[in-house]
Amino acid sequence: MNKFKRSLRRRSPSIRSDEVIDYKNTNLLRRFVSEQGRILSRRMNRLTSKQQRLVAISIKRARILALPPFSNNEN
Repeated sequence: MNKFKRSLRRRSPSIRSDEVIDYKNTNLLRRFVSEQGRILSRRMNRLTSKQQRLVAISIKRARILALPPFSNNEN
């Protein structure tokens, strides 16, 4: 019984339909990066595999252009 209840629970999507996954959208990309600066896993982000690939590529492009920090060293 518990298995069925858990699988029927709908999760809210973490990316709205009007949001575009782009390297210039740093506010969106910041939600998918941990405190240590690592890209969070797909299960934690609640993304599809296609969305996760786009997010990872966008984060890496934004890092190359130094839009977000590589790590968050604020104490």
